[in-house]
Amino acid sequence: MEALTALGICATGDSLSMLGVVKKHWLGVELQAPGSSEISHKIGANMMSSPASFSIDAPRWDQSTFVGRLKHFFNITDPRTVLVSEQELDRAKVLVESCRAGLVPPGTSQEQLFYAKKLYDSAFHPDSGEKMNLIGRMSFQVPGGMAITGFMLQFYRTVPAVVFWQWVNQSFNALVNYTNRNAASPISLTQIGVAYVTATGTALATAVGLNLYTKRAPPLVARWVPFAAVAAANCVNIPMMRQQELIHGIVVTDERDCELGRSRVAAAKGITQVVVSRIAMAAPGMVLLPILMERLEKFPFMQRIRVFHAPLQVLLVGGFLLFMVPVACSLFPQRCSLALSTLEPELRASILARRGDNVPYVYFNKGL
Repeated sequence: MEALTALGICATGDSLSMLGVVKKHWLGVELQAPGSSEISHKIGANMMSSPASFSIDAPRWDQSTFVGRLKHFFNITDPRTVLVSEQELDRAKVLVESCRAGLVPPGTSQEQLFYAKKLYDSAFHPDSGEKMNLIGRMSFQVPGGMAITGFMLQFYRTVPAVVFWQWVNQSFNALVNYTNRNAASPISLTQIGVAYVTATGTALATAVGLNLYTKRAPPLVARWVPFAAVAAANCVNIPMMRQQELIHGIVVTDERDCELGRSRVAAAKGITQVVVSRIAMAAPGMVLLPILMERLEKFPFMQRIRVFHAPLQVLLVGGFLLFMVPVACSLFPQRCSLALSTLEPELRASILARRGDNVPYVYFNKGL
């Protein structure tokens, strides 16, 4: 009790019984923050300056502004977090959940809490709290996307190469889309299969068709075919993978996160924003890099090292994605809002009947 009082936490008898569990998981645990010195747990050191007012779920940066969202996504899409062990991710989750319960181990610094929240946000789904598969996490977009996109841009001349790399890319995208869906809307294996086949077919039809069409076009035009295929597939893959949200709606809440019902209008808005973000994520690398490579390949030294063209494109795509993943995720607020007047008539009437004019806006998680 004295330790909790020192932290400014008022605990009940029931919550006190949880402290032993939290301490068992956390005391003596060391966290290694990327790019910084080792963060170790030391009793009595680096206490939070104002623990009574600290909220682990409160945004660290203002999420109503683009710059605030950009800082947030630079933090949680940090590709170095994919190297963090499963055990450390689990310990971060324990610390985050203990903080939510009002049970912070004595001596835990605010820096440790922020780093634990960073790991939690990068690896656990915001709706369900379940650990996401590694390949589907946004923090894996740079290492995964740079390899696939680099090879798509390099091997675009022959139909077999186009087919193979578009299939690999759509398989990757399908896993990312499923992992980052709104978890409140379950989807069956059949629906996942239909979405995957449809998106892959769209990408292949677009890529192969344009590849054949551009045989007589300038070389640069042919280099842009992979981007056209990726953009077209995103317009199909994401809505198909999240079709349950469009059919049944997604959960909308009031400002205090109290559930108000399900809205198809909210689902359509969220999915549209995700499609735009994904295309924006790929656009700079897949549009500008072909121009750069087209010019570089004219130099004699580049013609002598053709074997290094593919690795070079992979590295350059990685440079683009390192910035474009957080930028694209920041284009729209993660917690979207809709005016009550724009909702479906039946849902609007239901909310007005229960809450009157006290809910001018509803909120929902748009997914990533």
